[in-house]
Amino acid sequence: MKKKKYDGVIFDLDGTLLDTLEDLKNSVNYALSACNMPERSYEEVRHFVGNGVKRLMELSVPDGFANPDFERAYELFREHYVKHCNDLTDLYPGIRELLWALKQDGFRMAIVSNKYYEGVQALKEQYFTEYLDVAIGEKEGIRKKPAPDTVLTALKELGISKERAVYVGDSEVDLATAQNTGMDCITVGWGFRTRKEQEAAGAKVFVNRPLEIIGLLYEEE
Repeated sequence: MKKKKYDGVIFDLDGTLLDTLEDLKNSVNYALSACNMPERSYEEVRHFVGNGVKRLMELSVPDGFANPDFERAYELFREHYVKHCNDLTDLYPGIRELLWALKQDGFRMAIVSNKYYEGVQALKEQYFTEYLDVAIGEKEGIRKKPAPDTVLTALKELGISKERAVYVGDSEVDLATAQNTGMDCITVGWGFRTRKEQEAAGAKVFVNRPLEIIGLLYEEE
């Protein structure tokens, strides 16, 4: 019987488990258009995501926080995204099979995201409730990624040490989060960043398909 290298897996959400980019782009552009601001392209939004929706809107709105209409655009984005966050969003191919296999093998799992807390809970209920119980999003009193706080909270709820868990993500924010927490990191090749961008951020361990993750969770024979 193979020996487990880890007991748990901490997953990033956007760009790792869920392809949310089209819905994020549409909500960004709804808010920008309503405020008579220039809309953003798919590639621009792809580069802007990863540090929470407020940072996404700061980068999307001309002059960011200094724009007098920033707060209006931000609120319009949130209102629109709450209603339309699942119009085009879906699991990446192979994620459902991965989560099912990990659950069958007894791995404990959690989601840690910079998306606001209520949104993370809604997506957990829709897509992940049969696989995991712990999903942490951005909320008051806890620093978002790349600070280690949300990951440490998830590990505590799972009852696992950082040494016995691995972090799985797609971006430079995820790599920094794993490093700041003192955890190993697996970088996925299907998310919001290119391999070149990931390597520049220090990624060392890559997978191109979800089920490849399983083999990395056991000791080499």
